[in-house]
Amino acid sequence: ALIRVKGIGLAIRAFEQFNKWHDDTEFVIVGSGPEEPRLRSLVRQRELEGKVQFVPAMPHHILLSEMAGCDVFLFPSLRDGGGAVVIEAMAMGTPVVCLDTGGPAMHVNSKCGIKVLVDSPAQAATALAEAMGDLYDDPALKMRQGTEAVKRVRAFYQWDRLGERLMGIYDQVLLAD
Repeated sequence: ALIRVKGIGLAIRAFEQFNKWHDDTEFVIVGSGPEEPRLRSLVRQRELEGKVQFVPAMPHHILLSEMAGCDVFLFPSLRDGGGAVVIEAMAMGTPVVCLDTGGPAMHVNSKCGIKVLVDSPAQAATALAEAMGDLYDDPALKMRQGTEAVKRVRAFYQWDRLGERLMGIYDQVLLAD
């Protein structure tokens, strides 16, 4: 959903900077919500029409396919406790660029994406743009991170793995008594 805490305005500002360095790129925003009019206005103000696309929500299996076709999954959510969509992007082999906060920061490590610190909106936008630039400028890094993202999802997020980890926690607690 396009709501303020998802940080899509920050993503547009970051893409604007990134696109100045790499004008052959585009940014696709999927979904709708109360922030959409403001975000569309921001795209117009920044003269990014034709570079930023708004796509309505789509069936989940199609969204996953679209994620797999992206070079980078940009997720600058400011307050996302879970960030399951980040895990889905990782499962599709797409490196993630996110803020070093909340759930996404727990899922992403330096092997499968880039987390950026947040000191101010301007700094965060620049750091996100630079992170996207790092992946754009180094296709081997982008490939490695995509491969590692899939490995991380398989190792930590599949149901059988989650069950094994939970049993390990129970074993530790029970043995401690």
